[in-house]
Amino acid sequence: MAIEKHLKLTGISDISWKDAINKTIMEASKSIDYISSVTVLEQKAKIDGNKIAEYYSTIDLSFSVDENRKENS
Repeated sequence: MAIEKHLKLTGISDISWKDAINKTIMEASKSIDYISSVTVLEQKAKIDGNKIAEYYSTIDLSFSVDENRKENS
C-alpha cells in the first residue's frame, strides 16, 4: 500500500518567491527522502518603504513513506 505524507512549510527569501520555494525544497530534502511534489499554498511579502524586503512562500510538500523501512525496536 502506497502512502503519501504532506508537510506544510514556509520559506523566506530576499530575492523572490521562486527563490523562497527552491530554498525550502532544498533544505527539506536534507532530511526528507522521496519528495514527489510541491503545491504553492500562499505567497506573501514584507514591505519596507515602497519595495519588497522579504518574500514568503508557503508550500505543501508531498513525499512517499518508505514501506520497507524497519521500525526502531
